[in-house]
Amino acid sequence: MTERTIAELQSVTFTYPDSQRPALDRLTIDIREGEFLLVVGPSGCGKSTLLRTLNGLVPHFSGGRFSGQVRVAGKDPVAAGPHEMSTLVGLVQQDPESQFVVDTVEDELAFGMENQGIAPAVMRGRVEEVLQQLGIVHLRKRRISALSAGEKQRVAIGSVLTLRPRLLVLDEPTSQLDPRSADEVLSTLRCLNADLGLTVICSEHRLERVVPYADRILYLSDLGARPVLGPPEQVLMGMPYSPPLTQLAKAFDWRPVPTTVEEAEPFRSRLGPLPKAYVAHQTLVGSPAPVVLQVQGLYHSYNSNGTFKDMTSAALKGIDFQARQGELIALMGRNGSGKTTLLKHLVGLITPQMGSVLVHGMDTSRTQLDELIRHVGYVPQDPGSLLFADSVREELEFTRKAHRLPPADTNQWLNQLGLSRLGDRYPRSLSVGERQRAALAAILVAEPDTLLLDEPTRGLDPLEKQTLARFLKAQTASGRTVILVTHDTELAAECAGRIVIMSEGRIVVDAPPAEAMAEAPAFATQVARLFDSGLLTVSDVLEAYAHAD
Repeated sequence: MTERTIAELQSVTFTYPDSQRPALDRLTIDIREGEFLLVVGPSGCGKSTLLRTLNGLVPHFSGGRFSGQVRVAGKDPVAAGPHEMSTLVGLVQQDPESQFVVDTVEDELAFGMENQGIAPAVMRGRVEEVLQQLGIVHLRKRRISALSAGEKQRVAIGSVLTLRPRLLVLDEPTSQLDPRSADEVLSTLRCLNADLGLTVICSEHRLERVVPYADRILYLSDLGARPVLGPPEQVLMGMPYSPPLTQLAKAFDWRPVPTTVEEAEPFRSRLGPLPKAYVAHQTLVGSPAPVVLQVQGLYHSYNSNGTFKDMTSAALKGIDFQARQGELIALMGRNGSGKTTLLKHLVGLITPQMGSVLVHGMDTSRTQLDELIRHVGYVPQDPGSLLFADSVREELEFTRKAHRLPPADTNQWLNQLGLSRLGDRYPRSLSVGERQRAALAAILVAEPDTLLLDEPTRGLDPLEKQTLARFLKAQTASGRTVILVTHDTELAAECAGRIVIMSEGRIVVDAPPAEAMAEAPAFATQVARLFDSGLLTVSDVLEAYAHAD
């Protein structure tokens, strides 16, 4: 890594239209050529705004009030605009699908170059080069709609790499990826950074995965607080939240602070044997509570006529599954394993092609959707699809009316999810994490017996995830059943009484968290991989060692 500066921001202040609160407030930072810069901070602190400022999307496409100076490779993005800056700054947004324009991988890689008027012969050479760099040659002719989430993420990266940018900027690139796909994408980014000298700027909430790759961390805290920019160890130790290994380093005074399980193993050995047998979760599969969801022999194919002669096309292949009242079940697995398809069956959005689904005693194939959703609340991956009122509070009031429920004080639900100050905000002006919580609140006010949540931690910072974890535990304690599809191993370890892991349309693991993570290490927490004793979280470790004689 060279110390030469490739980008600078001087006293940058930006306020979105109709907002009184600046998204960036007098931000001054430098970005070094060839570094891997990790941008972290709570939801709404300005991470996405900063990234969009580097290529001119802010303020060109956002509007708003902008002041200060920005320079990227000697150019001013505010003056140049996104089209001119696209050859210097490649931006991959939170949802890669939102930036796809054409149908196939090869055409998508070429699209940006066509807009820049690059000669066809040059285009063909660059497409071939990027296909090789990203290891996606075999996807050349594939339709983007048929790709996995990890493959789509790499295609999105490739679509900006063909323009030969000097900075690659990514907004939460692993937020929708399973652990293995996330590691594959991050390894690709590290290779581009190390082998090509490409400057990489990445915002992320899943710190435990990204920190090992970072040369420096930029921490943006609450408005008015000075940003912190420095080496990972220095920044992480001063943050109010940090990855599990950093938390352990603080508790046991490990120096230097480990960023990987391998680096932490020597420190773990110095702790000596575990002083007390301890298992984080005691909830047993098959508790005596009533069964509220029952799935038997469920098959589903998006391309089948219902005969299932070709099992390779099936998204679900003979699923047997049940959930009891008051259970919290984490549904995990690789992207494309069938998790969301199963969830949609449980709420009646998809009816069985073969097999049966009973929801609170109702056969979903014979029950109207309106009746099912009185009992089952569903928050999809895209929470924006549930939000259309003029304020968060109005969303909640609308849901009550739609379910023919009497008016109620919505503050209780807003408070539960940390939304009290956002009640009068326009939902679509909220951050991704805030929209997630607003959508959950809008479902919760209908008081369903069961909650189905598809990737509820997407866009949530670690402190928001702690709030969500407390909320979920409170729901199950009150007798509500919760099933969440998640790639967040830390959340699953903290909350779940059962972990169900799917692979290629089948359930391959169904067990309490400690057992499930032992059987499937790819879905284990950092603590579980470091301590081979049923410990899953930092709290488990501290509690276990607190009982030392």
